[in-house]
Amino acid sequence: MSESGELAAAASSRDPAVGLRSVRALRDLADRLEALQVGNARGQGWSWQDIAVCLGVSRQAVHKKYARRGAGADKDGG
Repeated sequence: MSESGELAAAASSRDPAVGLRSVRALRDLADRLEALQVGNARGQGWSWQDIAVCLGVSRQAVHKKYARRGAGADKDGG
């Protein structure tokens, strides 16, 4: 089983300490994957609006979160 599969299984543990630690680890993994894919999308010329639609958030929210991280220049003004 993969690490993410093990984390997902542990998230349903009856032991709250095990479950909560795995939830935190899954959240960290999701954050890293999101940042990776936002950078990938910006590198391929996607607008902040296109990315926001895929993530189900506002353009302003995704821009505020990632523009400072170097996930792509703000060429399209938003």
